[in-house]
Amino acid sequence: MKLEDATPIIQLGEHLLVSMQGDLDDRAVLQLESDITRSVSETQATGVLLELSGLTIIDSFIARVIARLAGMIRLLGAEVVVVGIQPAVAITLLELGIGMQHLRTALNAADGMALLHEIRE
Repeated sequence: MKLEDATPIIQLGEHLLVSMQGDLDDRAVLQLESDITRSVSETQATGVLLELSGLTIIDSFIARVIARLAGMIRLLGAEVVVVGIQPAVAITLLELGIGMQHLRTALNAADGMALLHEIRE
C-alpha cells in the first residue's frame, strides 16, 4: 500500500485532517511524521485532527510515533486532537503501557473539530 493512498492530509480551513488507514509499516509512519510536520509548517495550520479509525492494529512503535508527533505539532504552534480510536486499539495502548494521557481525544471527527475550535478560542 502506498503511503499517499493510505494517509491523506486534507486542509480544512485553518486545520489539517489526517486520516491514518491500513497497516502502516515503520517506514511509512516515519514518512507520515515528516509529511504532517511539513504540512503544518507550510499551511500554518492552527490545529491537526489525527483520525485513527482506519487503524485496526497498532504496535508500540506506532503509538510512540503518534505521541511524539503530537508533541512536534504543538511545538510548531498547532493543537492536536486524536479521534476514532477503535476499542481494540485503546486496549492495546493500555496493555503496552504507552502513556497517551497528554493527548486530547474525541470520539469522532465532528467532536474533534469542535474541540479544536474550542481550544483556539
